[in-house]
Amino acid sequence: MTRRGALMFAVIFVITAGIDQGTKAWARTLDPGRHAVIAGYWDWEPAQNPGAAFSTFPGGTALLALIAAGALVAIGVTAARTPPGQRLRLAALALVAGGALGNLIDRVRLGSVTDFVRWRIHDHLWPIFNVADAALLVGVVLLLACGAPSRRLSA
Repeated sequence: MTRRGALMFAVIFVITAGIDQGTKAWARTLDPGRHAVIAGYWDWEPAQNPGAAFSTFPGGTALLALIAAGALVAIGVTAARTPPGQRLRLAALALVAGGALGNLIDRVRLGSVTDFVRWRIHDHLWPIFNVADAALLVGVVLLLACGAPSRRLSA
């Protein structure tokens, strides 16, 4: 990774985690219940998730925090080994890392993750999520779009 790539990675990583933490701090000031943004389609609905995605694995905060910390190390190593010119891959890794850090901060500070975005179509509800979750999803989709990293074969 070049210096320019490292700077881009760091900026996306820090901004992603910062926006996540800022929006979660705001969401924790909301009164409980649903707050319509676009009636019938999008609500703010503050909730604390003590588990993993879709509230699975409740009570596993310490293990989930360790997994996230390990993932951050692996992402850092992967980013450092990313060949120059693969900016999209670096941006995707930074989004995943920023999302992982955002949720890790919540787990360590609060023992649970703050979620607050609820999408729905009238009575059909999608799971509540946050900016970190969205960054993770976008990052993973971009990584899939990048394909497998190229490997040089040595003779």
